[in-house]
Amino acid sequence: MFMRPHRISKLSVMIKPATLLKFRKALVDGKYRRLFSSSGCPRKPGPKGPSAELVAAIVEMKRRNPKFGCVRIAEQIAHGFGLDVDKDVVRRVLAQHYRPGGSDTNGPSWLTLIAQSKDSLWSVNLFLCESIPLRSFWVMLVMDVFTRRIIGFGVERADIDGVAVCRMFNHAIAGHSLPKHISTDHDPLFRFHRWLANLRVLEIDEIKTVPHVPVSHPFVERLIGTIRRELLDRMFFWNALDLERKLQAFSLYYNESRVHQSLSGNTPVEHAGKLRQTCAALDRFRWREHCRGLFQTPIAA
Repeated sequence: MFMRPHRISKLSVMIKPATLLKFRKALVDGKYRRLFSSSGCPRKPGPKGPSAELVAAIVEMKRRNPKFGCVRIAEQIAHGFGLDVDKDVVRRVLAQHYRPGGSDTNGPSWLTLIAQSKDSLWSVNLFLCESIPLRSFWVMLVMDVFTRRIIGFGVERADIDGVAVCRMFNHAIAGHSLPKHISTDHDPLFRFHRWLANLRVLEIDEIKTVPHVPVSHPFVERLIGTIRRELLDRMFFWNALDLERKLQAFSLYYNESRVHQSLSGNTPVEHAGKLRQTCAALDRFRWREHCRGLFQTPIAA
């Protein structure tokens, strides 16, 4: 390539075979670097990577929802745009294009078996939270184990009794068809005579979890953790009415827009039988706010 043919025989004694092999390897490396590197020719063959619109949507979703992980973003993109995106692609895009700002740094088999029949098993649990004036409020959470839907919430001030527990449960399930079973833990609040009598009137059988085994009540316990991390740790409330309004707003977001890995990237209402909303196009979509801007998901424009 670089010399006249009649001089090759004279120069061959000056070049070792290893030098020729290294020179060939350098040519091969240069060829593939030109073909597949990001700085090469724009018309190069080979994999092109995600489009600029997809990269922008991934980065924007992470910017608007800093708590979302790669799996959640991939599932949310698949749900919103109808595109099959791998979590590794999301991770590479975020590693290359996303730069967080300063504000972003901030069960047992029998239980699952019963839950396979729709609306046959609900899980009920209580947790405590504090308002801005540091007043304690009990929250009763009722969820459908099969669809992972939040059925409802009941809120009461501290020092509740059997009547208050029944009132919270009846308020949480108002407007819903009743299940065949509910699962509760061994909290003394679920041993009141009024609570047991209320279940007999409603013809609901109570299933107790295994004592001192948290994994026997996995779905509702994990949901309580989600509510604390994604909502209660990021906002304030003044009283029971304010707390209930914000919990209801989170319930709408959780049931209708938040995708779940355990449901193969679907939302709870879609898993319950509701048709999926129309997928958005990457070049034409808008962002929908939930819970007063705490969460934002893409929808068709």
